[in-house]
Amino acid sequence: MSAENMKLSRNAHGRLCLTLSDGTLHEGLIPVRAFPIAAPEESISLVGRDGKEVFWIDQLSDVPTAARQLLQEEFAVREFVPEVQRIEAIDAISVPSVWTVQTDRGLTHLALKAEEDIRKLDGRHDLLITSRDGVQYRIRDSRALDRQSQKFLELFL
Repeated sequence: MSAENMKLSRNAHGRLCLTLSDGTLHEGLIPVRAFPIAAPEESISLVGRDGKEVFWIDQLSDVPTAARQLLQEEFAVREFVPEVQRIEAIDAISVPSVWTVQTDRGLTHLALKAEEDIRKLDGRHDLLITSRDGVQYRIRDSRALDRQSQKFLELFL
């Protein structure tokens, strides 16, 4: 079965279900991106309750619109990665420190325990920050931050 013809739905409990061309129904599927940061629209596995792959999607764009919407809803719940828009304050200029940041989800505090918790992704300006509680925050382009936020960030890079 190709991704273009996939039949994805939700069951009565809201869990993701896939009906294959032979009529086989797989319930309670979890979509998993192979490369969630580097290639979020490619290489997606639908994994069953037993942890085994049920279906592979090469490109999300190959999936019918309704099924793609269901997958996007699942990803939104599973991949909570707020995007930092501004660094309001930091409580110390070395680690450990607590940062007050404005994100696309609102104002929050993140605790940075080590400088290694800030990872550079594609290039020098795309950053992923992991807080002490395991939540990951993204800065897509540190150059786009306001001047004060850039100064705070420079203390840790």
